[in-house]
Amino acid sequence: MENTERNLYIVVASVLFALAAAGIITDGLSETIKGLMTLQIKGARLIQDFTVVGVGAALLNAALVATIGLVLVFFSSVSLSGPTIAAIFTMAGFGLFGKTVLNCLPIIGGVWIAARIARKKLGSYSLIALFGTALGPLVTYIMFELGISLAVSIPLGILTGVAVGFILPAVAGSMLGLHQGYNLYNVGFTCGFIGLFFSSLLKGANKMAPLEIVWNLQPHPTLIFLIPIICAGFILAALLFEGAHKTKDIIVAFLSLQKLSGRLPTDFVDNSSAAGTLLNMGLLGFASWGYVALVGAPFNGPVLGGIFTVIGFGAFGKTLRNSWPIVAGAVLATWVFGKQFSAPGPILAALFCTTLAPVAGQFGIIAGLVAGFIHLFMVETTAAWHGGLDLYNNGFAGGLTATLIVAVLQWYNTNRPKEDFDR
Repeated sequence: MENTERNLYIVVASVLFALAAAGIITDGLSETIKGLMTLQIKGARLIQDFTVVGVGAALLNAALVATIGLVLVFFSSVSLSGPTIAAIFTMAGFGLFGKTVLNCLPIIGGVWIAARIARKKLGSYSLIALFGTALGPLVTYIMFELGISLAVSIPLGILTGVAVGFILPAVAGSMLGLHQGYNLYNVGFTCGFIGLFFSSLLKGANKMAPLEIVWNLQPHPTLIFLIPIICAGFILAALLFEGAHKTKDIIVAFLSLQKLSGRLPTDFVDNSSAAGTLLNMGLLGFASWGYVALVGAPFNGPVLGGIFTVIGFGAFGKTLRNSWPIVAGAVLATWVFGKQFSAPGPILAALFCTTLAPVAGQFGIIAGLVAGFIHLFMVETTAAWHGGLDLYNNGFAGGLTATLIVAVLQWYNTNRPKEDFDR
């Protein structure tokens, strides 16, 4: 293992340890463990804010879910770089509102079986295994919300999770071709597609309960100050990577990232440097936190989940330059449609819409504004399609939005009349 990767492991592990420690310090060990056990059997469909059960339980669950990802990366012989960092921080974020240790493991097991049958190492499908845990709510729903005997529902939930994981690699490749890499949450697009079928099956059997939103309006101060502390840590880590005397080199690396479109797959660690990537992650986190504070939205589990996802993809496709037009488009749509900026749908859309950052990176500011604008009303529609079973609902909506916009833009660029410069 190279020094750079070893240092990245230290940074990521330190953040996960900080999450767990913050949770235990906030609520105490006994209360945190008790809440953690409760979360494993609690409904997980969109939107279920785990901090309502307990801040300590939610943070510890997030740390444990992300640790599963970190351990899988370590033992799968894949490098800890941009894509895997994005996956781990996304898992941490959604460990605050939907993913649990219990509902993630069967899906990862299914992907492992698919890898074995394809005669490949799990490392080949590691990103699919990690991001595929977006369908964790399906596992929890079948286990604990069908209203049948646990002796039947628990094995059935495990088998369903394994089945989902098994088909994910096959479906994910096809979904990528639709949006051509302009939707960073490709597996979220895939999971929405799969979730649509399972939701339809459950509705057909009259076993799909209506969606309910659990949203913490009075978050604990721990949640408010967690992101700035972590982002400051990223910036400090960037300086430690290169040394304070090389600050100029770090800034140059950061600025080089801003020139990239971010289209999948763009590994910022490989394309620039670990230090420049960490600076990008830290600044994206600060910007996201600042927007949430500006509009007065609560720093609860789902909102922090969105910020953690933005931070993670700061290593794999998102920059300040390609993200702001998308966010601006979503904010504009929120204003045009007369919605409250701090309401669950608009605030989460403003954070997660950055899945479309490559659209702005490749096609420019206007295309980014349009993409973000469309994304808002798309994402508020698609959750009902899959019954909240796909935690990456913005990835599902983003895939549809990117497919439409990219198809139109590419057609126009190919067929627009050429200017006659001889006139």
